[in-house]
Amino acid sequence: MTALLETRRLSRRFGEVDALQDVSVAVPEGAIGLIGPNGAGKTTLLRVLMGLIPPSSGGASVFGEDASRHGLSIRERVGYMPEDDCLLPEMSGIGFVAYMGRVSGLPKELAYRRAHEVLQFTGLKEERYRKISEYSVGMRQRVKLAQALVHDPRLCILDEPTSGLDPAGREGMLGLLRILAGRPGRSMVLSTHLLGDVERVCDQVLMLNAGRLLAVGTLAEMKTGGRDELVVRLKGDTAAFVESLGRRGIVPRVGRADVRLDRPPGGERVVFEAAQEAGAQIRYLGPGARTMEELFLRLVEAGPAQAAT
Repeated sequence: MTALLETRRLSRRFGEVDALQDVSVAVPEGAIGLIGPNGAGKTTLLRVLMGLIPPSSGGASVFGEDASRHGLSIRERVGYMPEDDCLLPEMSGIGFVAYMGRVSGLPKELAYRRAHEVLQFTGLKEERYRKISEYSVGMRQRVKLAQALVHDPRLCILDEPTSGLDPAGREGMLGLLRILAGRPGRSMVLSTHLLGDVERVCDQVLMLNAGRLLAVGTLAEMKTGGRDELVVRLKGDTAAFVESLGRRGIVPRVGRADVRLDRPPGGERVVFEAAQEAGAQIRYLGPGARTMEELFLRLVEAGPAQAAT
């Protein structure tokens, strides 16, 4: 199956700054979370994928088409919600969204019909005839989402859609994104530095930091550490337990509240034997869920990788 998004040793430089460095990844269709702090290279990656800027080296494709050569064809099937406001403040909400529909190739009558539909979906039905200059921050975010959806794109790319929203506005936006994530035959990329937003909306995750790929995989893989990681919580001498594991050729990862290790060839039995030797009591042994924040911090310390860790 052709990947929805694919990069091949992709790099992009701006003068002396490496915004993207040797990124190779293939992501299937679905709800994709593009995670990283500000300056990680997320927006640069999105612009390369849409064919708006060329790579310095390597390549990128969307829908199986080369982004450098077929950018226009790709953009015709993409709805883009930018982080920054690119609105026309003297236009009404309905006028602006219909105008963006026309820009996307819709006939005038269809563009207005679709504009009414997406503004109702985003909660702006009663405000659609007001000037955008009169909109609140939350309303401006919703009209940006509406213009990204007006032409019913195959892929919707949302750059920091909850930026600047208060708690109620953020909850409302995430509710809309969960609906979009469940649409059959449609995909979404949610680009954000708010890791909790991705946990609540997406089923796949791609992590960047300082222009480098940290990890890629499903949300379930990310949160559990994969099938081969065991989490141990002890009552007793953790240092002695770690030493006992080391004598068995096992190098664990010691956290504040638990010990994590790759599943050894002998399975859980080896872990119990090490605990007994150390005089420690195992309170929990099994796969352990973790937050995106915990995973991200661990991956930053470990360095770049090409798969979920």
